[in-house]
Amino acid sequence: MARYTGPACKLCRRENEKLFLKGERCYSAKCAFEKRAYAPGDHGKTGSSRGGGERVSDYSRQLRAKQRVRRTYSVFERQFRRIFAIAEKKPGITGVNLLQILEARLDNVVFRLGYADSRAHARQMVAHGHFLVNGIRSDIPSIILKPGDQIILREESRKKTMFQDLATYAEKRNCALWLDRDLKTLSGRVLRLPERTEIDGNITEQLIVEFYSR
Repeated sequence: MARYTGPACKLCRRENEKLFLKGERCYSAKCAFEKRAYAPGDHGKTGSSRGGGERVSDYSRQLRAKQRVRRTYSVFERQFRRIFAIAEKKPGITGVNLLQILEARLDNVVFRLGYADSRAHARQMVAHGHFLVNGIRSDIPSIILKPGDQIILREESRKKTMFQDLATYAEKRNCALWLDRDLKTLSGRVLRLPERTEIDGNITEQLIVEFYSR
């Protein structure tokens, strides 16, 4: 499966905002965005080679909005198009549907439960098969969970050193309101889909809808 292997901080610099792709490091002085808060490349500091101040087109704003969300949730373009197509067919507001589907991904749910400090970390845990979904072992981070679905850390995984202090670690982290977390069993359950106001980040979903509606 294809995956991005370049510097995560480069993506934040390209979007000109922190996407919090590296967990705790993003809150420390080591964060590359704090040191180099400008776009990567030859003209990152000085702007476009044609000079600054040019008008930003509607297409550019729509593209940046899409890329920002894609990179936040670590989803590739083809996968993102598929998710958008599903969101479009669902009743309701397409942009909100899109964000709810992204939030309901298994790797994101593990992250929102507080069991990982970043989505990349959560995706790795899922890909290594450490969690059961409704009693069945799953190693597919892109699974879309539904209200009522339950995930739990496998019994075999609890014996590993890396999970010995997971309950203590997770206790310090917030759990999303639309999820229910049980630190004693290291499990979680989807209560409902998140409301738009519960989805953080500088996201303008309407621009994404406009991008794919061109």
